[in-house]
Amino acid sequence: MGFLKKFTKQEISWMMYDWANSAHSVIVVTILPIFFDTVAGYTADSVSSMSTWGFATSLAMAIVALSAPFLGVFGDIRGMRKKLFTAFMLIGVVSVAGLSFTPFMDFTASPDAAGRVAAMLYITSTIGFDASCIYYDAFLTDVTTEDRMDSVSTLGYGLGYIGGSTIPLLIFLIMNAVGVPMLTCLGFIFGLTAVWWLVFSVPLVKNCEQTSGKPYKKGDVGASIKNVFTTMKEIGADKPMLIYIISYFFYIDGVHTIISMSTSYGTNLGLDSAGMLLALLLGLPFCLLYMKLAEKFGARTMVGVGICVYMFICVFAFFMNSLWQFWMLAVLCATSQGGVQALSRSMFGKLIPDKAR
Repeated sequence: MGFLKKFTKQEISWMMYDWANSAHSVIVVTILPIFFDTVAGYTADSVSSMSTWGFATSLAMAIVALSAPFLGVFGDIRGMRKKLFTAFMLIGVVSVAGLSFTPFMDFTASPDAAGRVAAMLYITSTIGFDASCIYYDAFLTDVTTEDRMDSVSTLGYGLGYIGGSTIPLLIFLIMNAVGVPMLTCLGFIFGLTAVWWLVFSVPLVKNCEQTSGKPYKKGDVGASIKNVFTTMKEIGADKPMLIYIISYFFYIDGVHTIISMSTSYGTNLGLDSAGMLLALLLGLPFCLLYMKLAEKFGARTMVGVGICVYMFICVFAFFMNSLWQFWMLAVLCATSQGGVQALSRSMFGKLIPDKAR
């Protein structure tokens, strides 16, 4: 990987967490619904399965959204950011490791119990994933400079596509193609995802240090909770930051909803598992393209382009009823999925008036 030579050790170590957690994004978020549909098929129709899956996804996101402001202020205490990152990363890893046992449960005899276990482990793994990313994204201001944020953040997503999004998936597809029973494939790939996530998180834990924040003093935890409301007032007085956060609240939820629900949607349109998983990986080069275009047109412009693409996807998907239309939308998602998320976090990093927070 010669293109990494221009990046520092800390920048590369930070980017490797995208390589690590992308396995969760692809394997858990896109393969687990296939297994969940199978389990739910013993108790309900596929539409009910989609509704349950959507509820589980929304619940996980709501828990993180409500707790995020409080989790964030704890990360401003020097020395806490890495500890909290590690704790939530491990919650996610252990939850995915637990998922590796669910395909071997007797869900034909007790589908409700199997469904509840799978849903709960999915929720806790998503909480671990999203909460760890709060601190992971916060490390961006520690490991690089403002003028390099767009390239570091976007290349991180690119590495995620190349590594965590591709290699575990290819292993799963090869096992399935050579005749390994599907349930065995699922159990193995969930276990591999947990190991993958843990092992490739080590560079960040080992090499990245929190340089921002304030030293811990007695009473800081209580003061940090109170400071959430002070921070909200400060954001309200900072017009660019306020507009960004309100906008981000709406558009990133749309992106995550489409990512989370796409597999169940594709199943109901008749796309087989291998075809669907390949459709979701069509965007490998587009993340790097967004990085190049951001250098020319700016991150804000390219985030706007990504939002427009997703607005079209939402409208078109409402009328979608055939397989070719799903493939078309899969390509459109691939063009902007990584780019809009990567540039959003670097754009936010540049907007922070006090880089110590």
